[in-house]
Amino acid sequence: MLRLTPILLALIYGFVAWRFSAWRTRAELDARSAELLDPALAPVFGRMAGALGLPRLKVHLYDIEPVNGLAAPDGRIFITRGLYDRFRSGAVSAEEIASVIAHELGHVALGHARRRGIDFSGQNAARVALAAVLGRFLPGLGPMVASFAADLLAKKMSRKDEHEADAYATALLMKAGIGAEAQVSLLAKLDRMAGGGQPPAWISTHPPSRERIARIEANSRRWTVR
Repeated sequence: MLRLTPILLALIYGFVAWRFSAWRTRAELDARSAELLDPALAPVFGRMAGALGLPRLKVHLYDIEPVNGLAAPDGRIFITRGLYDRFRSGAVSAEEIASVIAHELGHVALGHARRRGIDFSGQNAARVALAAVLGRFLPGLGPMVASFAADLLAKKMSRKDEHEADAYATALLMKAGIGAEAQVSLLAKLDRMAGGGQPPAWISTHPPSRERIARIEANSRRWTVR
């Protein structure tokens, strides 16, 4: 039992840390966001709501500059001020905004946000256990190697979640009559905005844009009714 104590403590610490992080995130979002109400976006929002069987789709505007969308742990959907400003300037279309929202809806529907707390706790426990084992063979380096390995595992799981959310978004956009083309065009635009520079796939939380586009296009072809 004593041997398991550090692992149990790591599990508890991981869960508490995730809960605290979720609380901080919610407080930040509450303080810096409001519902996004734009008549120019209402038609695509309405089509997605209809495809989901909802009376309306509620999206929030998060007042920060980075271009992004996110799903909060409590299930709320946000796009950032930076992304919205690009829509208002004409650099991004309403359909492309819809593709971001559909992707974030995928994270919520597939339980990714809720599962992250369990994943984080498990990864923390695995890190402690692996550090204890490696410490016998690599004194002083064991914890570093264990942390690196746990970090790679977390990023691999994140990339899997992104592909799953992309597939959900493709299905939703097609059902709503918006189409998957907006997903593809926005990913290409975001790649250009980032200057085409992306870290190697194995150390990134997101798959390369070209890989995401290839999967989206394959799903779109497979799901197209002929």
